[in-house]
Amino acid sequence: MRVVIADDNLLVREGIAALLQRCGLDVAAQADTAEELIEQVAEHRPDVAIIDIRMPPTHTDEGLVAARMIRASHPGVAIVILSQHVEAGVAAQVLAEDPARLGYLLKERVTDIDEFVGTLRRVVGGGTALDPEVVSRLILGRREDGPLEGLTPREREVLQLIAEGLSNPAVADRLGITLRSAEKYVSSIFAKLGLADSGSEQRRVLAALRFLGV
Repeated sequence: MRVVIADDNLLVREGIAALLQRCGLDVAAQADTAEELIEQVAEHRPDVAIIDIRMPPTHTDEGLVAARMIRASHPGVAIVILSQHVEAGVAAQVLAEDPARLGYLLKERVTDIDEFVGTLRRVVGGGTALDPEVVSRLILGRREDGPLEGLTPREREVLQLIAEGLSNPAVADRLGITLRSAEKYVSSIFAKLGLADSGSEQRRVLAALRFLGV
């Protein structure tokens, strides 16, 4: 797996590169500006670009703008946004377009390198990876009197895991329940929300995100 890393913090950038190389990944290039990131992606055509949102010169949304340009110009390149902050508005913008081949993780919560590499592989394979805190913010942004009120606490847990991109077997494993129970929860959730329970994991994620107001 070929990776391009974009972060204006040298220590963070080099640290990520060293950890990924230790796991056998090919770090094709590094960038400290959004402009350089776009150039490196065009030159190396990586499998995934790991991008910080806030980059020079304004440190606002340069990384997000670059990510959108990459998705438009190089749709085969997966994007993992690695941010210091939860920015639900940013998550909503990028997820509303297409959740496939997209991740949004918080730097401080990446504590297991093997899990991080597994997440990269899932996103490169067409999956979605959202930090639970990001999904929680999206859920909290819903109106208190909305359809979410009809869900049980356990169904809310399952909905959050669906929005994070987990399959039914992964939901069952995370919650310590049987696969059959997970499937029943998912069917109940989508029935209550009036959403089609598609067999495609990405369509399930998109449906969940749309319901959450993304």
